[in-house]
Order: sequence, then C-alpha cells, then structure tokens
Amino acid sequence: MRIILASQSPRRQSILKDAGIEFETIPSMFDESSILPTTKEDFVMKLSYHKAKEVLQKNQDALVIGADTIVYLKDEAKEYYLGKPKDKDHAKEMLSSLSGRTHQVLTGVTVLTKNHQEIFYKQSNVTFKNLSELEIDAYIETKEPFDKAGAYAIQGEGHQLISTYDGDFFTIMGLPIKEVIKAIKKIKISN
Repeated sequence: MRIILASQSPRRQSILKDAGIEFETIPSMFDESSILPTTKEDFVMKLSYHKAKEVLQKNQDALVIGADTIVYLKDEAKEYYLGKPKDKDHAKEMLSSLSGRTHQVLTGVTVLTKNHQEIFYKQSNVTFKNLSELEIDAYIETKEPFDKAGAYAIQGEGHQLISTYDGDFFTIMGLPIKEVIKAIKKIKISN
C-alpha cells in the first residue's frame, strides 16, 4: 500500500525517512482557517484529519498521514494558539510571549485509508529561557522561525531558547513517530 505524507514539512519528511518508512509527499491544500478552535486537542486533531482527507480523496488506494502542530499558551486573561509567523514582527511577538514561560506543543495526527482511520494527538511541555530583545532579534535573523509553529525549531538553533522540555521530542518537532508507526501497523493489519 502506498504511503503518502500530506505535508511539505521537511521535518516530518526527515522523521519518516529516519524511521525507514517509504512514502511519497503530496502536500494538502486544505484551508486551515476554515477550522475554528474548540479545545486545543480537538483543534489539532481536526486540522490533521482534514489535511489527510483532502489528499485521500484524490488517492483512494493510499494510506495518508496528515499532521498539524500548534503551540498553545495560556495566561490569566487569554489563551493563544500560535501557528507559523506571518513576518518578522509576528515572529518577534510570538517569541516575546513565550520568553520565560511554559507552553504546550500539540501535534495532531491522522492516519487514513478509505476504510480505516486512526486520529490522535500528543502533547509536550516546553519552557523558554528569559530572552532578551537582542537574543530574539538574533534568532529571527537566522530565518529559522518562519515556517515553524510558535516561531522556533527545537531541533535547530531554537534549542538555545529552551530551558527545559518534557514529553516526546518528536511531538515538538512535528510528528510523534512511535505512535505513527503503531497506527500504520494497526491499519495494515486490518486491511
């Protein structure tokens, strides 16, 4: 059975390759703005499902993996869903809001065929160091923040911003690979 990753994320592609999974990449064209947040868990799973479903519609013979990662931050007054920054100012705003605080990184995953589906999410907690404006500006200059939820990459230069994390490293990177492999095996057995 063909395996398709419904994402153009180089990080997700790298994680799957490193796990020895043969796959092709067909990025989903699903409009993420059409899904409104309810709970953070439901939101990230719905995003992953709709991405996988959109690609499966044109590839009925395949097993499709859809994934989405969000950074979630809550304070007394408000909750924030941080996706990818639009520009430098937006990246700076995101990184400033994460400075010295703990946030959650959630990755929702859908593994889908025309007859079966596995939908789940994993969550990890990440605590940032207290960052100076100079440190934030220097990180933005690396250009790394621009295609990453929360405007940072734990596997890249962004690791320098992090004080501690708990949970699964690959969830923070964008694809909890152990659970993905379990879901693929479960679906292949049932087919």
